Amino acid sequence: MNKKELINEALTRSVSNIMPSRESFEGALLSGEKLRIYFGVDATGPHLHLGHLTNFLWLRRMQDLGHEVILLIGDFTARIGDPTDKMAARQPLTKNEVRQNMHTFKRQVSKIISFSGKNQALIKHNSSWYKKMKLEDFMKDLLGYFTVQNMLQRDMFRERLEKWKNNQEANLDIGSIGLKEFIYPLLQGYDGVEMDVDLEIGGNDQTFNMSVGRELRKAHIAKGNTKLREKFFVATTLLVNPNTGKKLMNKSEGGLINLDDTPNDIFGKVMALDDYSMFAVAEHCTLLPLKHIEDFKKGIASTQINPRDAKIEIASAVVDVIYGKYKAEKAKNGWIDFFSKKEIPEEMPTLKINVSEAISVLDLLVLSKLAKSKSDSRRLILGGAVELAGTVKKNPSEILELSGGEILKIGKRRFFRIRV
Repeated sequence: MNKKELINEALTRSVSNIMPSRESFEGALLSGEKLRIYFGVDATGPHLHLGHLTNFLWLRRMQDLGHEVILLIGDFTARIGDPTDKMAARQPLTKNEVRQNMHTFKRQVSKIISFSGKNQALIKHNSSWYKKMKLEDFMKDLLGYFTVQNMLQRDMFRERLEKWKNNQEANLDIGSIGLKEFIYPLLQGYDGVEMDVDLEIGGNDQTFNMSVGRELRKAHIAKGNTKLREKFFVATTLLVNPNTGKKLMNKSEGGLINLDDTPNDIFGKVMALDDYSMFAVAEHCTLLPLKHIEDFKKGIASTQINPRDAKIEIASAVVDVIYGKYKAEKAKNGWIDFFSKKEIPEEMPTLKINVSEAISVLDLLVLSKLAKSKSDSRRLILGGAVELAGTVKKNPSEILELSGGEILKIGKRRFFRIRV
């Protein structure tokens, strides 16, 4: 793309809202000035997924335009947890858990944006300033600019309070708000002040937090910090099923498609999405031209295009973004070969597994009740009759980390799609 096309995509594709306005941000992009832009992700788990990919692709456009890009890893805020979409407090993480979670973040993100070369992206950790912050500064520079009423404007907090009120008689803690959660938006907002960024990007479920960041920056400017300028923020469109409105990248809604999944797994998981969801993935998680995606929609509506053919191209485009054209083509051909030979049925039963952490191959079969007994499960595994995501599993003790969407094959003809 040329500069004009990149700017147009940055202003429109996957964009839900721009503050203070699209016009002012467009002016900044056309000014030729190099902007400092950041996206933050808390290290609450070891995998980044397609929901994050939307933001990384937007950052990639900014990097291609010559702007400075920062990936902020919330190693401090991860231990607090953003209560977005949660009706109860997150389980606290230890420093070691956070450290393990973020171990491969750079490797995953480097598939999309560049951390080397002339305009290399930077990585920062918010623990680097919060571990040095004095209580006096915390009270003055963060808490001093906001009221309880300000924080209660957040939809999630209001919903939580309403739920708490409805459960008081049952003496339940459901819906209560922890003080550390209450200040989370302030911490996220201060990240931008500390890094002196011009713009923050995040999903539109982060709009309140990013608005707090803008207000906090304004307060520091008014206090006399003339080095700071008014901050922009871009709220990106969440990756949701347009038919249900629910997030696609959610284990409870059918599984995650992680950036460090294998090309075959990514391809297969995209193919497993329903027809409502595949166009959201195409728009927000690929580089397919928007006109091309619209042509798909029209072709399917007029029955001139088979939805499966469109989905194959979309799945290939997702793998291409993450792993490149060669591996995308290989994954596509492998999937087509499997189904054309009828080695794997297009329709298969769903196997729901209720686990909160990694389990062994043996435990998977026992929990699924697909074998008569534990000893029968072990016999099937040792006999090479169990295959997960295209790989034969012969070690009953092998630990699996299921994200949902994987295909489990038992024997020659029993196929199940896992839902965690």
